[in-house]
Amino acid sequence: MTNTSACCLPVQFRPADLLDDLAKALRLNWNTHYNTKDYAGTWTSISLISASGNETDTFALPATQFIETPLLLQCTYFKSILDQFLFEKESVRLMRLAPGSIIKPHRDLGLAYRFGNFRLHIPITTDEQVQFIVAGKTLPMQIGECWYADFDAVHEVNHHGKNERIHLVIDGIRNAWTDTLFAQAGYDFEAEKKHLNNAPDEKTIRLMIEELERQNNPNTAQLIQQLRSGLHGK
Repeated sequence: MTNTSACCLPVQFRPADLLDDLAKALRLNWNTHYNTKDYAGTWTSISLISASGNETDTFALPATQFIETPLLLQCTYFKSILDQFLFEKESVRLMRLAPGSIIKPHRDLGLAYRFGNFRLHIPITTDEQVQFIVAGKTLPMQIGECWYADFDAVHEVNHHGKNERIHLVIDGIRNAWTDTLFAQAGYDFEAEKKHLNNAPDEKTIRLMIEELERQNNPNTAQLIQQLRSGLHGK
């Protein structure tokens, strides 16, 4: 794909080494995803980097710091992947979707490269009957690939297969290094310029506030206040 909705980055990771580190994580307890209204079935996660440094802290929300968890220290291949990505990392998780489960159509408001942040997915296990749909297009994600997608757009996942779908999911902050990487993947910077501004409009900000309030997470109070401050003058 050569647009701003999604692109496969020009990096590839070894499936066997991904599975070796995954096996270490599977020995631990995984958390049920906190947005229970956004899915049906079983969707769980465990953290490699989190705001608290705890593996069970799986909130993917802005924080003042992000800390490597004890699990990441055991997972040398995952650590090498993160080290080769020369950008600031926020939340990093393993996310596991059981067969027969769905992630309902929704938006993660403001989570897009044009807004200065992004999310990457690296499939570790998957199934041919998994449909990962972003902005109406199904992404052909394969094990060991690394995909960016605009999650500010409507997206959903339908798991009609028999094998668990487990992804390494990395949240990061845009910089000059990532611009070069995305350009190599065919990301359309000209289309990005035409896509509104580099900041959400008032309607989007209000929707972001509503979503954060719905999650009822005390760690987001400061972010909500910052977003409300950003409404002044709009």
